[in-house]
Amino acid sequence: MKREHAKACQWNASAITNVLALALVVAGIVSENHLVWNVGVFALSGAVTNWLAVYMLFEKVPGLYGSGVIPLRFEAFKQAIANLMMEQFFTEQNIDKFLARNSAAPILDVSHLLGKLDLAPAFDALVATVAQSSFGNMLAMFGGQEALMPMKQPFIEKMQQSLQEIADSEAFNELLRQELEKPGVMADMRTQIQQIVEQRLQELTPKMVKDMVQKMIRRHLGWLVVWGGVFGGLIGLLNGLLY
Repeated sequence: MKREHAKACQWNASAITNVLALALVVAGIVSENHLVWNVGVFALSGAVTNWLAVYMLFEKVPGLYGSGVIPLRFEAFKQAIANLMMEQFFTEQNIDKFLARNSAAPILDVSHLLGKLDLAPAFDALVATVAQSSFGNMLAMFGGQEALMPMKQPFIEKMQQSLQEIADSEAFNELLRQELEKPGVMADMRTQIQQIVEQRLQELTPKMVKDMVQKMIRRHLGWLVVWGGVFGGLIGLLNGLLY
């Protein structure tokens, strides 16, 4: 809400600048005051020129070469984003620093995954192994494999607990960290990250790029119109005083 309010104020300021400059032009004509007219004309030309320049960044104007540069250059813009991500953020050095900085914490949090993991096949495999072993005949005397079914849920819970303890152990995380820090693994990780970044960037359209840049900088560009009017008016005042 604050950002929208700031944006509205800035663009209202640019509109007010244009109106005030136009009012000075009219006042100079009506009063036949050359100095006021001169200030108004220079202020209006500066404000309108800067407003047109801001508009031309985002919109194509027929007959004006170079207008709509941001949507026209969206491919270069996407490539610049990809280069920035891979060359500044996801370098092997930065990934290595991240792993080293978080050495005290587990690299992977598998708590939410263990609840979704189906460990029933592991229990079934264990039962089948017991049934096929030398204990199979003894097991048959006590009801066969069905006699072990009440153990299924406690077995799954114990397995989940054991897997969680392994994933949280320092030895496991140190081993995982060592594997991730190997050059080949790191390079493969960067390749996969690059593929994800490029795949997402391929989904961008010229309009999406234009909207993205507008959200980042356009709300600040309204002041170019204001300052164009101010400096234009000062130049007009100086010109009027000299001539």
